[in-house]
Amino acid sequence: MTDILYERALSSGPVVRVRRLSAEGQTPVRAALEVDRRGGQLRPGQTAGNPPPLIEVEGTTDSDVLAKLLEHAMEDSDLAKLMRDHGLR
Repeated sequence: MTDILYERALSSGPVVRVRRLSAEGQTPVRAALEVDRRGGQLRPGQTAGNPPPLIEVEGTTDSDVLAKLLEHAMEDSDLAKLMRDHGLR
């Protein structure tokens, strides 16, 4: 199983992800909502890594944390506000 619980591309290029932070099988399950503005492509001189989380949550299962973050991950206006609040836009 992958650490990526949800992923979609925004029309402007960035990729929205819900990524599990805790090890598989570990409880509580921790996950983060993140927006990778590189769109999955590294520029010359960049190194791989994870973008800063916009929201982190805990739950009992993958489905539980996904349910908590999916409402934000699917709404572009929520993502824009979160990115602004975190100084990423």
